[in-house]
Amino acid sequence: MSVHIQAKSTDISDKVIIPGDPLRAKYIAETFLEKVTLYNEVRGMLGFTGYYKGKRVSVQGTGMGLPSLSIYVNELMSEFKAKSFIRVGTCGAFQKEIELRSIILAQTASTDSNINRRIFNNLDYAPTADFNLLLKAHNHLESNGVKHYVGNILSTDTFYNSDTTESEKWVEYNILAAEMESSALYTLAAKNRCQALSILTVSDSIPNGTQTTAKERENSFSEMVEVALEII
Repeated sequence: MSVHIQAKSTDISDKVIIPGDPLRAKYIAETFLEKVTLYNEVRGMLGFTGYYKGKRVSVQGTGMGLPSLSIYVNELMSEFKAKSFIRVGTCGAFQKEIELRSIILAQTASTDSNINRRIFNNLDYAPTADFNLLLKAHNHLESNGVKHYVGNILSTDTFYNSDTTESEKWVEYNILAAEMESSALYTLAAKNRCQALSILTVSDSIPNGTQTTAKERENSFSEMVEVALEII
C-alpha cells in the first residue's frame, strides 16, 4: 500500500491504462472492462482493475500535469510493480494539417518543464516511447484504416499561456501537439525499465482555432481507448 494508492499489491495489474481524469478512468472501467473492482479512491483519484477480452488490466487516474502524473506512476512502478503503461488523453494540435479527432502517437515528448533538467543536472534528456508499444499501436491503426500521426509532442507546464508567440518555435520544429504529462511518463518508464506510450486524440486545433464538442470528444476518446486496450 502506497501513500496515494491504497491498494494491496495483488489488486493492480502489471498493465495500466492512465487517463488524467479519474472520471475517465471510471468510464473506461464501466464501458470496456468486465469483472471490475475499485481498488483506489484516495483524493478522488479512482483506480479500477478488470478484464478486457480475458486480459487483466488496471485503469488509474493520474490528474493533470507532470507532477501529478509522476506521483501515481512512481507508486505504480515502485510499489505495485506495474510494467506497461499507456496514457490516453486529449491534446491541442500545433500543425494546421492535423484535423480534429485525429489520433497522435507520441514517439517523443519535448517539454518546457524544468523537472528533467533538475534530474539530469541541467542537461537535456530526450524522453521517448517504448518502440514495441508504438509499433503495435501504429500497425493496429493502419490495419483498421484510422488516420493518425506519429511524432514529437510537447508536454507543457502551462495550460493558459498569455504569450501567444511561444508556440511558433514548436510549430517551426514540427512539434505535432501539446499536452501536459507524457514527458514525465516516458522518463519514469526509462528509469524503471518499463514500457510506456501516449495515445492522444486531438480535441483542439491551436492554429485553426477550432475544437471538438463534448459528444465528439467522448466518441473519439472511446476509439483511442480501444486501441490502448488491444495493444497493452
